[in-house]
Amino acid sequence: MGEAEIAGHIRAAIMSGEMVPNQRLVEADLTERYGITRSAVRAALVVLEGEGVVERLPNRGARVRQISLEEAVEIVEVREGLEVLCVRRACERLTPADAEQFSALGDQMSSAVHEGDLPRYASLNQDMDRRIWELSGHETAAVLLHRLRAQSARHQFRLAYQPGRAKESLGEHLAIIDALLARDADRAEQATRQHLSGILAALTLRSQAAAAV
Repeated sequence: MGEAEIAGHIRAAIMSGEMVPNQRLVEADLTERYGITRSAVRAALVVLEGEGVVERLPNRGARVRQISLEEAVEIVEVREGLEVLCVRRACERLTPADAEQFSALGDQMSSAVHEGDLPRYASLNQDMDRRIWELSGHETAAVLLHRLRAQSARHQFRLAYQPGRAKESLGEHLAIIDALLARDADRAEQATRQHLSGILAALTLRSQAAAAV
């Protein structure tokens, strides 16, 4: 298992909320968990530090980096241009097989929200984003978006639990899927911008609520 694969496993654990902000990443524990050497763990942590997902403290080892609400807002603002680029290219590259997958994904997301299964819905959100980025064929944008999403994943995961946000988010995602299926790049761009605006609005509400406490 190479350092990129190990970093991917740790990144996925952070994005899913299994590893939380400020949690120490003990080399011995990671070595045992993934069945690898300490040198391989250190190399993976260096990769994640470069992505801004992990921070290494002198004489204290590594830990999951805490992302502030203000930084999470900035990350979403940066993502907008990259997301729009990817969704427009995805519309151009969509195949019938891709269309079937996105249609099924929309049905799964709807079911998860209607059943109140918010962790599953959050996971499906990530799956949808990843599929659009991959379908776009723009490797640089996909890499950057993966890194940005990993940094702010904890905040977005919590947004799914904000009252009413899941239903709003579902409508935004379904609008993107509908535009993709229609291969309408302009409508897909508009829907993507609306979705990101919804995330920004939700993050702003959380920031205001935290400030009022």
